[in-house]
Amino acid sequence: MTIFAPSQENTQNGFIMSNIIDLKKGLNIPVSGVAAPKTRKVAVPGIVAVKPTDFRGLKPRLLVKEGDKVLAGSPVLADKESPDILFTSPVSGTVTEVVRGEKRKLLEVRIKADSEQKYLDFGIEDARNLDAGQIKSLLMKSGLWPAIIQRPYGIIANPDIRPKAIFVSAFSTAPLAADTEYALRDDFADIQTAINALGKLTDGRVHVSLNAANANGTPFHKLENVILHTFYGKHPAGNTGVQIHHISPIMKGETVWTVSPMMLAAIGRLLNTGRYDMSRLVAVTGPKAIEPAYVKAVCGLSMKDIAEFYDNSASDIRFISGDVLTGTNVGADGFLGFFDNQITLIKEGREHELLGWAKPFRTKQFSTSRTYFSWLTPKKTYEMDTNLHGGPRAFVMSDVYSKVLPMDIYPVHLIKACLAGDIDKMEQFGIYEVLEEDLALCEYVCPSKIEIQSILSDGIALMMKEMA
Repeated sequence: MTIFAPSQENTQNGFIMSNIIDLKKGLNIPVSGVAAPKTRKVAVPGIVAVKPTDFRGLKPRLLVKEGDKVLAGSPVLADKESPDILFTSPVSGTVTEVVRGEKRKLLEVRIKADSEQKYLDFGIEDARNLDAGQIKSLLMKSGLWPAIIQRPYGIIANPDIRPKAIFVSAFSTAPLAADTEYALRDDFADIQTAINALGKLTDGRVHVSLNAANANGTPFHKLENVILHTFYGKHPAGNTGVQIHHISPIMKGETVWTVSPMMLAAIGRLLNTGRYDMSRLVAVTGPKAIEPAYVKAVCGLSMKDIAEFYDNSASDIRFISGDVLTGTNVGADGFLGFFDNQITLIKEGREHELLGWAKPFRTKQFSTSRTYFSWLTPKKTYEMDTNLHGGPRAFVMSDVYSKVLPMDIYPVHLIKACLAGDIDKMEQFGIYEVLEEDLALCEYVCPSKIEIQSILSDGIALMMKEMA
């Protein structure tokens, strides 16, 4: 990693200020099916779902029952630990089903949308005239407080804490990720409004990280009341966790908040219009997508509402809310997640390949090493599927993780500490700095097929339980 600092002083209160950071490690996965920059459909919501499972550590309390009428912005759930934090309906309509899992765990609240949408009015507000308490109150009652994520652990932000800073990544490097500028091309005024408001909630500043490929041409470059950072590099350069690590690493006892640009736009719309408007452009991507493009939709969108993007007769499609590395397999009957603006359609890899490892001339396979000849065609994309091409093996020490992780931590030692449940070692090796998305590439390149994200998730859950 290389930092190019400007001539002005580049540090203040432990933060690296307005710099260019060049990350040498990482990997872009060349999967086919990127969404064309056009909006192919405006999805009229049928059934949408509010999913408590989108939020780590949430203990939900149900506020509605089947048959209840709701408006867009009406409370549906509350947090048992913090009753003032509400989760609201993205549409107006009727609650049709409350879905529960094992031990009556609340999984979904399904709402049939009205043909004409009606919104609860929260009132138009000028962020310049609101204090921190008023901003928090508005976000909590509207259902937008859960859009703010707290690190360590990636949980809903604690409104009683003032973080040392708020971080925003203005680009994504995840496989087939939605183009942030295209998806938010009409929302920059709302984003600025949200930044003006959130700046009052921190003792530090709002830090926005830009992609070096077009740092001077992006509208994010014109944002006010922020500190800008520019990142060069492959995935995971767009991950907020990686950016925080190079701007101001999270130490024990410190707290930072993160917000996505999409959620900034929603917060800005709330202030500027008084509406809980969770509309967004969603990129429908992947090798199994027919004419990948964008859909205007809301969170909780049903996969059935994008039926024209895939072969309805096919039984070999995996429906992923999010990207192929970190997204959730929701199935054909599933729903788009609260934080997602990407749907990935990929083939279920059920085929067994005899002696596949012994075939060097595999032109349709991508290799992160030079096992195959994919390194000779760096611009080629591949119709990847879910096949692991092998099963779990012994967890051996190697440097394969460090080649794709641009962070100064020890991922192998951290994962082994998580497996052992050793809290001291987990702290020592960087548990406060990472979420599953930050180590997703390590799982992808792992020669032992270790489920690193799942192990890290268990480690974070243990930390939350023992360190509360």
